[in-house]
Amino acid sequence: MKRRTLLTGAAALMASPAVLPKAQAQSGKTKIVFWHAMTAANNEEINRIAHDFNASQTGIEMEPIFKGSYAETLTAAIAAWRAGQAPHLVQIFEVGTGSMLAAGPAVKQVWELAKETGIQIDPKNYLPAVRGYYSLADGRMASMPFNSSTPVMWYNKDAFAAAGLDPEKPPQTWQELVTAARTLKEKWASRSQDRMATTSSWLTWAQLEAYSAIHNLPYATKADGFEGLDAELRLNSPGHVKHVQRLLDMAKEGTFKYGGRDATPDPLFYTEKAAISFCSSATRGQIVQSAKFRWGAAMLPYDPEVIASPNNTIIGGASLWTMTAPKRTAQEYKAVAAFLSFIGQPAQDALYHQHTGYVPVTLGGYELSRQQNYYEKAPYADVAIKSLTRGTVTENSKGLRLGRLPEIRNIIYEEFEKALQGQQNAKQALDSAVARGNVVLRAFEKSVKS
Repeated sequence: MKRRTLLTGAAALMASPAVLPKAQAQSGKTKIVFWHAMTAANNEEINRIAHDFNASQTGIEMEPIFKGSYAETLTAAIAAWRAGQAPHLVQIFEVGTGSMLAAGPAVKQVWELAKETGIQIDPKNYLPAVRGYYSLADGRMASMPFNSSTPVMWYNKDAFAAAGLDPEKPPQTWQELVTAARTLKEKWASRSQDRMATTSSWLTWAQLEAYSAIHNLPYATKADGFEGLDAELRLNSPGHVKHVQRLLDMAKEGTFKYGGRDATPDPLFYTEKAAISFCSSATRGQIVQSAKFRWGAAMLPYDPEVIASPNNTIIGGASLWTMTAPKRTAQEYKAVAAFLSFIGQPAQDALYHQHTGYVPVTLGGYELSRQQNYYEKAPYADVAIKSLTRGTVTENSKGLRLGRLPEIRNIIYEEFEKALQGQQNAKQALDSAVARGNVVLRAFEKSVKS
């Protein structure tokens, strides 16, 4: 693959990368640089990991550097690679996975790193739904799972009780949820103009991508893009249309309110405006801090008319990619592999999980947290793990491997918003999203092959 095809849309980048520190620190240690997008407490946790790693051995020095948002970090990494000054590691959000896999010589995949350095990083140690998202079709891991989350259903127990619903029995199916939402609207939400029965953050992720996985519906051909760049979207199947029409019908009857794109609706739940909200499991920390009511969490509901036994949801978050540079040494790559091996240890994974609210990405990290009685101390912290391990991982539930997925998500939002305004029905909205999204996929395919 030619250098000019690093990533679709990269030609427009104008960022000037900062010159990286020399690999050999003055102390004689091998220095490796890690660019990330974590802020506030999560940034402090990155610094804690780097400190612990540096203290665990004497030959390597890890330097974490905050580079801005996920998109800004990706932009900076591309520009740095083009200048021959890429960081050793960079944190890339999950929807950038397809693009990074098309980056050719810019990255060294995890399986390659392990093979070249002799440092073992076993994919079998990772939760199937997590490793699947960041692996090739044959199971080889391309990037290192790091901060992972999944959409869950948060609900207000006080609102349930006020509406005469059992606070300890949240709806498990969409049919049950529709019934509960009507009751919540009538007996709880109607008491205030600001209240609503249900809402959803990350609508494209929770209500289409995760819905597809749970119901074993193909989101795209070629195993959701894992088996080829020529994948085509299939999110306008009868099962998808039925669900989107259900949301539109709920919006029309006032039992569902669209609160905006991505994480914009998050505060609607913990400020006690929404009785039920579908959003990331990683919002747990904010809910613990902000909610002034009793709350609970459950796995996303499923539709038994589409599937008898639901499968796992898919992940969000980010993974770590090893980047290349013209003068990068074998010693530097071995240092990177050592760091990746370190963060994959159960003790480190459990700490990161417990300190941040992200799910443990390894089976060992989950088991250690369980042995430490963490889930008894932190109720509902294991709901996301149960969701990711529910059922059987299939080619429709291991994740998406589609280029320019953020752009496709925006297209879906646009079509859904038009449907909410009464301009089209669910089938028309999804048919249009598929047609427009496939144009994006063909442009991405062409850019990679050129």
